[in-house]
Amino acid sequence: MTNPGWGPAAEGGGPQPQPRCVHHPDRPTLLACSRCGRPACPECLRPASVGQHCVDCVVAAQRSAPQARTIAGAPVRTNRPTPIVTYALIALNVLIFGITAAQSGSVLNNERGSSLFIDWALWPPIIAANGDWFRLLGSGFLHFGPIHLAVNMFALWVIGRDTELILGRARYLSVYLLSILGGSAAVMLLQTGAVTAGASGAVFGLMGAQAIILLRLRRSPTPVLTVVGLNVLISVTIPGISLWGHLGGLVAGAATTAALLYAPQYLGAGTDRDRIVRTGWFALGAVAVVILVVIALAVLRLRSQLGV
Repeated sequence: MTNPGWGPAAEGGGPQPQPRCVHHPDRPTLLACSRCGRPACPECLRPASVGQHCVDCVVAAQRSAPQARTIAGAPVRTNRPTPIVTYALIALNVLIFGITAAQSGSVLNNERGSSLFIDWALWPPIIAANGDWFRLLGSGFLHFGPIHLAVNMFALWVIGRDTELILGRARYLSVYLLSILGGSAAVMLLQTGAVTAGASGAVFGLMGAQAIILLRLRRSPTPVLTVVGLNVLISVTIPGISLWGHLGGLVAGAATTAALLYAPQYLGAGTDRDRIVRTGWFALGAVAVVILVVIALAVLRLRSQLGV
């Protein structure tokens, strides 16, 4: 074959080296990214609406693209997101139940003889007298027997997954924990003579959160409110159930979720996402302060009654 005076042989006096893939220098290639123009092998190229893009350009485009978010500001995950926090909370509750059952030597009566249960159960007088503040939160992870545990964990599994995906993991966990504290605050104030435990306050809090989420989405909260009403009826009619713990958790969960979803709108956060997030967290912190103030007032009242 002859060279008519143009091409690589004419320009450089010999054949030019074939381009190499930028990520695999050992692979010659005649392909290139239609966005940045760098040579790339077929393994490093991805189909695009126009031409094909290298993996670096694909990542850069994903980073610059606006992230779809829920009404609470949580990122929308399209690849079958896993509600990690919900599963972790269920596992933690089951683990703590297992510890109490092992300590007591009984699955059915795990509260008897378990040092962990004795140290964490919510009993208002001992909190007021000794300052066992951790009982306010730890009691939400204790359960009286396997049926109590199973009912609460099933409810958490049903309600918690969707709530976590909408609120996002950090906000969801905050609502859950503050719902426990809200239930404890109500017990400290209105049910001072009882020993209470269980995740029911947190579960009621998540039901309150779902009602607020539906309102924010301009959908009817009637289904959730119907479930709440049935559970309140059960709490009233069946002895041994802490009605005030349930109602306190319900109010706390609804209030914290409303703070996250409505406060940025009413406080003029505008459309700046960072400002919306900061305003929501600030409002949630304000709700937390109110809960702590209620607990403090309940403790002061108990101390005066006990003469401590």
